[in-house]
Amino acid sequence: MKTIQRYYRVDRKAISLMRFTFEGYEGIAGVTTLNPATGLIVINIAPGCEQDVDLVLLDIQKQVHVEAVLPDDAVERRNA
Repeated sequence: MKTIQRYYRVDRKAISLMRFTFEGYEGIAGVTTLNPATGLIVINIAPGCEQDVDLVLLDIQKQVHVEAVLPDDAVERRNA
């Protein structure tokens, strides 16, 4: 199964919150940390679950800053 990848930058203290929140919604998405120092993460979304992930992100954004970044920016920041 091919997942949809979306890249985000969050406060590094919020990485665990992101990871555990999506683990709680078993099967819709997984969070991978690309650069813990800059809070760069990728969310790997199961096909058909994009809307569910968007709703979860809206709720998380009430607590922490979540910034979408382009894949090219993610690669640059990961290597920085």
